[in-house]
Amino acid sequence: MSEMTTEILEQNIGKIVLVRLKGGKSLRGRLKGFDQHLNLVLEETEDTTNIESQRRLGLIIVRGDNVVLISPPPR
Repeated sequence: MSEMTTEILEQNIGKIVLVRLKGGKSLRGRLKGFDQHLNLVLEETEDTTNIESQRRLGLIIVRGDNVVLISPPPR
């Protein structure tokens, strides 16, 4: 993981992020932590893949090799 990536993720600790995973699943949660493999710890997480039936997942760990994209939520 590049220095720039690490810096951006550190700036977003404690903030809400959108995470797109392989297979098309989308999550929204508060970034609690990460490591050099891009494993993520998210709290207050919701599965936003299907807008009509969002599920609350709470505190989860996302394995880094499943992450396709991390983004701040749209305003």
